Amino acid sequence: MTDKESRKNHDTPMLDHLETGPWPSFVSGIKRLRDDHPSDRVNGMANDLLGQLEHSYKTRKGYWKGGTVSVYGYGGGIIPRFSEVGDMFPESREFHTLRVQPPAGNHYSTDILRSLADSWEKHGSGLVTFHGQTGNIMFIGSNTENTQHFFDEINDYGFDLGGAGPCVRTAMSCVGGTRCEMSCANEHRLHRTLVNNFTDDIHRPALPYKFKFKISGCPNDCMNSIERADFAVIGTWRDDMKVDQDAFKDYVDRKGRQHVIDNIITRCPTNALSLKDDDSVEVDNRNCVRCMHCLNVVPTAFSPGDEKGVSILIGGKRTLKIGDMFGTVIVPFMKMDTDEDFERITEIAEETIDFFAENALEHERTGEMIERIGLVNFLEGIGVEVDPHMIDHPRESSYVRMDEWDAEAAKWFARKEKDDKSSAAGGAA
Repeated sequence: MTDKESRKNHDTPMLDHLETGPWPSFVSGIKRLRDDHPSDRVNGMANDLLGQLEHSYKTRKGYWKGGTVSVYGYGGGIIPRFSEVGDMFPESREFHTLRVQPPAGNHYSTDILRSLADSWEKHGSGLVTFHGQTGNIMFIGSNTENTQHFFDEINDYGFDLGGAGPCVRTAMSCVGGTRCEMSCANEHRLHRTLVNNFTDDIHRPALPYKFKFKISGCPNDCMNSIERADFAVIGTWRDDMKVDQDAFKDYVDRKGRQHVIDNIITRCPTNALSLKDDDSVEVDNRNCVRCMHCLNVVPTAFSPGDEKGVSILIGGKRTLKIGDMFGTVIVPFMKMDTDEDFERITEIAEETIDFFAENALEHERTGEMIERIGLVNFLEGIGVEVDPHMIDHPRESSYVRMDEWDAEAAKWFARKEKDDKSSAAGGAA
């Protein structure tokens, strides 16, 4: 008789009720591991996990406590969970979660997915989340001994642990130009450049609190980086948006003028679009704020301009001390065409993390630090000059202090005039 045949399943009437709703339940997934998986070890872990969860529902208490679990040479990447009712549910007494960094853009091959699944069934519970809120692959449920074995195995075929604790966290990037026509930057190279440079800060927590990189290839910001990342990189363009008038007229012909007016023209937040009598469209590019609505509705007619690059925003986060915060623009535009451009963005990230490490309070995010010390002090600290294009809310307010506007504006125009002269001299040569 196998362990599975001799084991008595825990009664779970409260969990069973969760399966009666209209949506798939996580309870059903854990029951499949308990009842159908070929491994007795996985069956036992799933059974005792369900038992402890039912016990928690009955007593209205949580019984997981933390601790310290790591692999050799690392200080983060594992979320330890030890059960306070381990005597009642011994096979889930230890149920640690490993955070593993995904490939840039979440591009997997089926062979790699099978390898990850096989490794986890060998050393863990079989429960996996693709992906956690931070972006990691979450391998949920392993004991302390198997944590090291699992890490060694996936590390051999190229995977590494992500961040956990007060460190640089796992970065995220969108699907990118390989599958999206709106891409304005090499998102995956940006992702790997930043992650590779800060690998030590991911593995060995030494910051006041977490620090996140997220890269989106266009202002659609599919990674939600502006509201979630301490260091957000957003692809954008600074010349005129490209318009295919024939494709736009075809769209108007198919949908009708009223539909176009109601769903495109009037929804432009800055009234930068005008529908002409001949069904063509006129774009006031000076007032376009890259909201991406028209490009998303008619991608055959609208597309990003040719002068592409990125904007950098600092300080986005979800609720903690002072509520949700969007990122602050600190670099309105920079090209990403050469190796020097990628070195420059790495330098900005290094200066930002160093300043954050030295000046933030414990458990304080970058945005909260900037709110406390002031943006001017932060910009001086990382060596970035004030620019009138640094904005908090588009078309609403400038971060340049208005009581010193004349002096700051004079500096900016002087720099711009100097740059123009240098460009003209280079062209003449």
